[in-house]
Amino acid sequence: MPKMKTHKGTAKRFRLTGTGKIMRGKAFKSHILEKKSPKRKRGFRQETLVSAADRNVIKKGLGIG
Repeated sequence: MPKMKTHKGTAKRFRLTGTGKIMRGKAFKSHILEKKSPKRKRGFRQETLVSAADRNVIKKGLGIG
């Protein structure tokens, strides 16, 4: 069986924490920012955890298992 390859698009969008959790960036940050409040825009800076439903698919894309 050959090695699993990392899906590079997935690798650029997600990262693993030291404890094995998967972090992602927030959406809606790139354009049409004038109408969004400063408080809302600050919230887009923080990373957040990936939902449990998506975890297995993303792990496969990262070549973890």
